[in-house]
Amino acid sequence: MKVLTLDLSDHLELNELETKRFLAAKLYESGKLSLGHAAEMAGLSKGTFSEILADFQVSLIQYPIEDVLKDADKF
Repeated sequence: MKVLTLDLSDHLELNELETKRFLAAKLYESGKLSLGHAAEMAGLSKGTFSEILADFQVSLIQYPIEDVLKDADKF
């Protein structure tokens, strides 16, 4: 496992748990992590992680618009 250490300003009030969940959600959104790995990073089950994605403006369904359009053309 890789460990990332961030030095942040004392003026920022960041909750460690929420920061981990935010990063996990955004890494899932960008396709860097699978749902399972992102949930594990966030310390949650897949189901619970799926439910909190909306809190971070992340969609559970990661399907690029280009693929949607290609699939639509097939119909």
